Amino acid sequence: MKISIATLLPELIKEALKWGILGRAVENRIMDVDVLNIRDYTVDKHRTTDDYIYGGGAGMVMKPEPLYDLFEDLIRKGNEPYVIYASPQGRLFNSEIARELAKKDELLFLCGRYEGIDERCMKFVDDEISIGDYVTSGAEFPVLVMIDSISRFCQGVVGNYDSVINDSHYQGLLDHENYTRPAEYKGMEVPQVYLNGNHKLIDEARLKNSLLRTATKRPDLFEKKEFNKEEKKALAKLILELYQHVE
Repeated sequence: MKISIATLLPELIKEALKWGILGRAVENRIMDVDVLNIRDYTVDKHRTTDDYIYGGGAGMVMKPEPLYDLFEDLIRKGNEPYVIYASPQGRLFNSEIARELAKKDELLFLCGRYEGIDERCMKFVDDEISIGDYVTSGAEFPVLVMIDSISRFCQGVVGNYDSVINDSHYQGLLDHENYTRPAEYKGMEVPQVYLNGNHKLIDEARLKNSLLRTATKRPDLFEKKEFNKEEKKALAKLILELYQHVE
């Protein structure tokens, strides 16, 4: 996958891309990430990227010329990016969108700042995405969040892909509880089912725990979840166990 990031803070993006799983993916060329400085596409000596708002109002708006020139330069070089503008007005980012974007051959992320980008730039934007109902000072961190999530669905980025499958939200459910050694700490013991080596029982216990966590912590996800046969069976056992416990 090729990803281009258009930003006014290229050093921030480049530094973030040096670390962790994402950093290794970039270093090993599993993901081809190009950081583009929007100021390189300005023509005045001050490298101006913003200007006053027509009609008045607080703040500044990013000018259309540098962004259009950046996009058209990519096209001239034979690129065909799916263009994403990170904005609090966009559709809310989630695991399904991350998986959807991971299937694209090429992505271009536009990092807006100030009061956003000139509306005319939306002509070449394919998708507007938000990471939450709040505002950040710029889109660099939201874009990094999205890229990190997208990368997990790219083959070879995560060493053991089973860990991706077991992530919260992958199947529309929250992740199950997890424990590590020691088996007992400060009087708190790891549930015996995880210590017995019976993987069938372990998988069942984890699924029931995932269902319970989703129902109690994120009822909105639970309500819209379409359960498969295995999940329905686990849910029936969970209800029975809870009913017996109450009795």
